Amino acid sequence: MLATKPMNGTELGAHYQDLKDRLHERVIDLVDMTAIGKMSQESVTEQLTKLIDQLLQQESINLNQRERVQMTQDVLHEVQGLGPLEPLLADATINDILVNGHKQVFVERFGRLELTPIRFKDDAHLKKIIEKIVSRIGRRIDESVPMVDARLADGSRVNAIIPPLAIDGPSLSIRKFSKDPLQLHHLTEKRSLTPEIGELLKAIVQSRLNVLISGGTGTGKTTMLNILSGFIPNNERIVTIEDAAELQLRQEHVVRLETRPANIEGKGEIAQRELVKNALRMRPDRIIVGEVRGAESLDMLQAMNTGHDGSLTTVHANTCRDALTRIETLVSMAGFNLAPKAMRHYISSALDVIIQIARLSDGTRKVISVQEVVGMEGDLITLQELFTYQQTGLDENRKVKGRFKATGVRPKFAERLAAKGIALPANLFDPTKVYEC
Repeated sequence: MLATKPMNGTELGAHYQDLKDRLHERVIDLVDMTAIGKMSQESVTEQLTKLIDQLLQQESINLNQRERVQMTQDVLHEVQGLGPLEPLLADATINDILVNGHKQVFVERFGRLELTPIRFKDDAHLKKIIEKIVSRIGRRIDESVPMVDARLADGSRVNAIIPPLAIDGPSLSIRKFSKDPLQLHHLTEKRSLTPEIGELLKAIVQSRLNVLISGGTGTGKTTMLNILSGFIPNNERIVTIEDAAELQLRQEHVVRLETRPANIEGKGEIAQRELVKNALRMRPDRIIVGEVRGAESLDMLQAMNTGHDGSLTTVHANTCRDALTRIETLVSMAGFNLAPKAMRHYISSALDVIIQIARLSDGTRKVISVQEVVGMEGDLITLQELFTYQQTGLDENRKVKGRFKATGVRPKFAERLAAKGIALPANLFDPTKVYEC
């Protein structure tokens, strides 16, 4: 009897893998893939299941019922989906899928990385899955274009890189998106922020302040951007600009723009900067840039400074002060030859609030600082912190312990909020109210 492991994507024996490959090839040969594309998912699954069952009966290898079900499911994944990745994509507890060559697949679950038993047959098998992903959105990956950003049908973000750039074989990273986007109350329940911080953030967006979300990789910047965008009134026209479209806005009037890489001849590239410029001609009420990482930061600041209030964007930085320094560096990449003091004044007049997010050592994500951009003092941009999270230690389970608290400073933009009919509670910034978590 062929020995196989349970139906959870575990590494299967070589005989099992060979049998699966043969069945997959037979199914591809026998099935009209064009006709399949016109059928419903249920019909396709039913027809393929019958065909696979018939092919299994023709094989000399005996399989028990569990192994036959496993084999059928695996072949269906190869034909209809993304092969060994399908069980991971279906697992709602997984946030990231990280494939380092065909022998090693990691996932991030609850903020922690863990090695899975999932394997691909070889690098060619993994490359075939990558090609299937990128071809669905009209992109390609080969030796001439060895790295690509893409997305899955559900909006999950994909990055792939292959040899000769990836020395140890193809590498694939998938940042999964929840089918049910997080809401503000979810972050409060997870203790990523306090009700007071949530109330302030809601007021900030509704009063059309310009917001910069700062944080490192995997800290939840895009998640926060999604949540904040949910507070934008439904009657406003929103234009989003991203490298790979992943924002999940719920408003009716949304125009989604996505960059385009260069073709094989090195032509046809459309960068974020061109899209930001074009967005200004589209009569937007709000402009949301998924992440500024280049010269488009200048055009984003220009939009904020020329009447497009309420704009939102993110940037990679470890502190609020570092975020301003990075924005300054990015603006200089655009060839905007201003004196440092003039550039900082330009930045300070564009931005109103910086939200700093961090992923802590136990995998939890928290809003560790909310700061107001006050203006200039001498040659420096002045910030004042409104809320902060202070880590105090680790418990016996190595979970981070800390506290949220207000600094007691009432923001200067409170007057702008009041002028727009948004009144903040008098005790919102009470420094004696501390949340231990």
